[in-house]
Amino acid sequence: MGAPAWVWFTIAVVAAGAAAALFATDRAQRTARNRERRRWAGLRGWQFAEVDQVLPTRWQHGLIAVTGRGVGRDVVTGSTFTADGRRRVHVLDHEVNGKTTAVLVAVHRRRPMSTVVELWLPSVPVPREGELDLLGPVGDRYAFVSDLPSARPLITPDLVDAADEIGDDVTAVWLEDAWVVAAAPASAGPARLERLLRDLGELADIVDPLDSEDDEEGEPADAGARGLPSNVRELPRAGRPSS
Repeated sequence: MGAPAWVWFTIAVVAAGAAAALFATDRAQRTARNRERRRWAGLRGWQFAEVDQVLPTRWQHGLIAVTGRGVGRDVVTGSTFTADGRRRVHVLDHEVNGKTTAVLVAVHRRRPMSTVVELWLPSVPVPREGELDLLGPVGDRYAFVSDLPSARPLITPDLVDAADEIGDDVTAVWLEDAWVVAAAPASAGPARLERLLRDLGELADIVDPLDSEDDEEGEPADAGARGLPSNVRELPRAGRPSS
């Protein structure tokens, strides 16, 4: 015998109320984050935009390859100083299907390169099968690259140290075209984003130094003579080793 109609009606009302409460909570969090991000941009003299559908299309690797391009929300655009000068930066909430997956933080480099390097924490899923080769452990992360010979000279001890400084709350850091990009937690506030911008700026300086005699790939002229640092072990093309 089925339940009375009033039971189903009550369940529907309770479910609708719960959904409305969740929506209101999410909206309140979004509004607070919007105000905080806008205030931060104003203090730095940077530009702020509510939404940007084009910016996420600049990248197709790292977190973007896993979640899809989505849209950018609460977007901050400006420039910051590093040891090698001023660099353009972007900070945006990466939203896919109405949900914020991460805060993307990007620092521009002067010289683009065709080689892609992704640095992932070992606790997150492996990037798309067949897209990149597994170079091996790089400090606390695993490196996946688009071209092993071109990527090896980039993995210097300085780069490993800089990547380790970024922190284990950042799931992915990647070098793509003329950018260094990182995926920070969706809850990251201005103070955390400021530190991350400094860390990515240092990484950009290492890969793209102002006073180096680089070739068109952004690699030092004597790069081919250098091997991997002692704390980097190259692995053959395969899936991520089990921990």
